[in-house]
Amino acid sequence: MSEGETPATDFSVPQMDESKSLQERIAILEERNAQLLEEMRRGEGEKRYLQSEIIRMQKEIQRLRFELERMKAPPLIIGTIKDIFGDGRVVVKSTTGPDFIVNLAEYVTKESLVVGSRVALNKQTLSVMGVLPSSIDPLVSGGELIEKPDVSYDDIGGLAAQIREIRESVEDPLLRPEVYKKVGIDPPKGVLLVGPPGTGKTLLAKAVAHQTNATFIRFVGSELVQKYIGEGARLVRELFDMAREKSPSIVFIDEIDSVGAKRLEIATSGDREVQRTLMQLLAEMDGFNPLGNVKLIGATNRPDILDDALLRPGRFDRIITIGKPDAEARVEILKIHMKRMSFSPDIRVRVVAGKCDGCSGADIRAICTESGMFAIRDGRDRVIEADFDQAIEKVLKDHIASTKAAGHMFA
Repeated sequence: MSEGETPATDFSVPQMDESKSLQERIAILEERNAQLLEEMRRGEGEKRYLQSEIIRMQKEIQRLRFELERMKAPPLIIGTIKDIFGDGRVVVKSTTGPDFIVNLAEYVTKESLVVGSRVALNKQTLSVMGVLPSSIDPLVSGGELIEKPDVSYDDIGGLAAQIREIRESVEDPLLRPEVYKKVGIDPPKGVLLVGPPGTGKTLLAKAVAHQTNATFIRFVGSELVQKYIGEGARLVRELFDMAREKSPSIVFIDEIDSVGAKRLEIATSGDREVQRTLMQLLAEMDGFNPLGNVKLIGATNRPDILDDALLRPGRFDRIITIGKPDAEARVEILKIHMKRMSFSPDIRVRVVAGKCDGCSGADIRAICTESGMFAIRDGRDRVIEADFDQAIEKVLKDHIASTKAAGHMFA
């Protein structure tokens, strides 16, 4: 540069710095904008959550208010309809004692009322507030089998004739009623299983429950005997009412001799209550109200003490006798119980069954269980024939001892 000339100014560096500064500010603003957008989205989500919580809490408050009003409502009295007038009023008998002529609530229709039905009454005015379902004793409703037993006819050995008879008397009338209509006969109402203890009476009833799709109601005869007068008869009536309501159904009464013993002229107050229960049972089996699709199965090991009215045709139309198994039946029963066992292949089943002469099906099952116990005692995982010999000796010995003890007890 020559002397006296003015130097040129360089503007490129400040412009670059300013541009760089603007880009940094833009980046910061964009980042801040992204943060604000994220915060806005988060705020919107929280807003929606709080709105849903407000709605939920409002519903909860409404539910609690309704529950509070329901809890504040006065209690209702249970009554029974005794008569119905043409003007809409009814005569009710309340649990408090006397009879009252009362009105119906607006939402209770006259058509829904019948004489004898249970109703709910207002505590103050005794107006009919609603119709209640018929009451069933928990003992009766608990007798219904919800889950079917896993016993089938294939698990019963030596009772082919008895199985055929009970299927003809109980299953076929429910599954094929048209066959009886074609022949022109009424199917049997019930069957009575008779036999010594342990011969398979209850097992046969379990197989019937497993085989049919009908409602199966089981009872022990002693459960029908109650302490107070009329309670046993009421249980019997409710039992058959439930059976008719849930028909087709099968009612099984085990140990029926506890409620069906012969009526005597000389009896205590307890015996008279049992007789009342028996008379109600007789009326339900063959009375004015037909059984319809309700079949009855009874079981007893004391048929000699049963009342004659219980044994006549029209109540128990078939009496099926189940005796002690013969040689072939013992072989079948033994094979059935040995299916689940691990045993030596050289066991002679017929020889073992021959040694069980006089044993019932329950005795043979006990023999199989004892043989397995003897095998476990010796540290083996298979049963051999010697185990069966020891088991037969033990079971028969215990059976003889218990028989002698029972003889001394009742001598």
